[in-house]
Amino acid sequence: MRVLGVDPGLTRCGIGVVDGAIGRPLGLVAAGVVRTAADTELPARLLGIEQGMEAWLDEHRPDAVAVERVFAQHNVSTVMGTAQASAIAITCAARRGLPVALHTPSEIKAAVTGSGRAEKSQVQHMVARLLNLDAAPRPADAADAVALAICHIWRGGAQDRVARAQQEFARKVEMARRARG
Repeated sequence: MRVLGVDPGLTRCGIGVVDGAIGRPLGLVAAGVVRTAADTELPARLLGIEQGMEAWLDEHRPDAVAVERVFAQHNVSTVMGTAQASAIAITCAARRGLPVALHTPSEIKAAVTGSGRAEKSQVQHMVARLLNLDAAPRPADAADAVALAICHIWRGGAQDRVARAQQEFARKVEMARRARG
């Protein structure tokens, strides 16, 4: 499974692409950021993020997209920018029919380090270890996006299997009910 992780932001939108599956080694495909200038008008910034996202999707052809769930912060303008960048990533994935998952920062930290309260440096250290890298991808936004992709491979894959099993169980129950009359 190839997952494109997105750490949304208006100035630096982190993107990381990871290949892997539960019980198999992970592989870093690419990591980087889509940048927009803070002094540029909002519509142009959003368009820049959309164009960058489309370029990453074209180049890396992921099976799924994982986006960090926006959470409340004290700075409303930061939350708004993050939410807008997040919406762009979700829209680009939806346009291609790709499944999209949202993961909270604590879910990402727990998946990568084992603790939902891990420090940023711990997450970066584990990203490097899990991918057998000398150092975590730079800048930090790219490393966060890679952590998000890892989280989705491990958590999203399990969640998908559970959902498929539940659907199959419900289908069999319905078939048995119909057979009984």
